Amino acid sequence: MELPKLEKPDKYVGLYIFDFGHHAGVGFTAREVAELLESEKYSRGKVYKIHRAYPDGRLELRGIPAATFQLEAGMFFYSHDRESADRDYKALVDLAVKAAPPCRAKVHLAEYAEDKFAVALIYPAEYDDEVSSWLAEGDYKTPGAADAGTGAVQRYYDSAPQIIERHQLFAQSDLVSRTGQELLASLKLAVQR
Repeated sequence: MELPKLEKPDKYVGLYIFDFGHHAGVGFTAREVAELLESEKYSRGKVYKIHRAYPDGRLELRGIPAATFQLEAGMFFYSHDRESADRDYKALVDLAVKAAPPCRAKVHLAEYAEDKFAVALIYPAEYDDEVSSWLAEGDYKTPGAADAGTGAVQRYYDSAPQIIERHQLFAQSDLVSRTGQELLASLKLAVQR
């Protein structure tokens, strides 16, 4: 895969490279990649996430399976009492008010049984690294057990806990994702942004 030389490589960290087979494009957002993979024409494309960029233009990449863009991931923070769960839930919502999360997400305060509660944070799986960093930077900590990943989301849905409270989180992004004809019109460009 041949990539173009980037003028400011560091501004591409966190974005994606889409390998169309005969050429590649640098600088796609996760939402744009998801739309391309959903199309019949580009469903076999290969996707790489840019993790690091160096001043000389080198990029550190990680291959991302296409299925990742169809999954939800989550983090689940457990408590044995309602008061602790309420504090954890409020702290997470307050964090999102202070610093917007990297993607759209939903937060649930859920009850499994009389002595088992969870704060569930569920988001698109392709943002797993960014959500982890956001929580760490926001110093979000809970005293109880935690679980995470795509399998944890499925277990949560399968157990069907009672949702006591819910909150939708919205990302504040500097990048606007293109869709439809606007996205398709730019696919021949080697550098998307």
